[in-house]
Amino acid sequence: MAAILLHLLPASLYALLGVHFWHSRWLAPTKAPRQGLLPWERLVMLGALVAHGFALHSVFFSGTGIHFGFSVALSLMLWLAMLFYWIESLYARLEGLQTLAMPAAAVCALLPAFFPDQHLLANTSSPLFRAHFVVAMLAYSLFTLAALHATLMAVAERRLHGARLTRAFASLPPLLTMETLLFRLIGIAFVLLTLTVGSGILFSEALFGKAFRFDHKTVFAIISWILFGSLLVGRHAWGWRGKKALYWTLAGFAALMLAYVGSRFVAEVLLARPA
Repeated sequence: MAAILLHLLPASLYALLGVHFWHSRWLAPTKAPRQGLLPWERLVMLGALVAHGFALHSVFFSGTGIHFGFSVALSLMLWLAMLFYWIESLYARLEGLQTLAMPAAAVCALLPAFFPDQHLLANTSSPLFRAHFVVAMLAYSLFTLAALHATLMAVAERRLHGARLTRAFASLPPLLTMETLLFRLIGIAFVLLTLTVGSGILFSEALFGKAFRFDHKTVFAIISWILFGSLLVGRHAWGWRGKKALYWTLAGFAALMLAYVGSRFVAEVLLARPA
């Protein structure tokens, strides 16, 4: 019960913020005054991040080592994504993104309470492994934020064409500015993903205690790398944007989810065995 309450607190804060943003931003008429995050909203969001981080720490670390699994992976990814968003919101006004991100964060913050079976990570004493793990989680979280951002852009474009703007969408920067931010996110995340895949290939034996081999995780990670790399090349060479950029972003993100989270979910939940 105590473990559930530990995860329930941040999930509840995210959910309450999501409902608040839905009514005050997403559904508010365009004539309502434009604004970024209010001080109390920023403070509550920071409280949710702190509570979420504490809950993750309690699951992640133990006296026997570091425990990890699909539920902790998703929870950690959303925590980092929300942290990046909180920092980014200090410099850019993205009114609609929090409405999409809060429900996802609420669900993922609660997952470790319902799927508590985590496996013990090996090689955690290795500096190479720790660097590989941190870079991988940063890449995952930035791609999560990019996928949410691309979805927001798609909804905003549809509403703009249908002349159905609310305050959240009327307050957004121009679509070209949002597109620039999207590709900035993807570019940074792609560099981190390249380091993740490259370190896994080059230092496989040192990191994981076995020679490099092509398994489902590696294949999906490389597919995701190819998709995002192709998107960046297409953007630079042929000016890809709009729906094409959205589809490639979501396809790359889906492949990335299958690389680790999907395989862990199948192993831990469907097959009830370690991956």
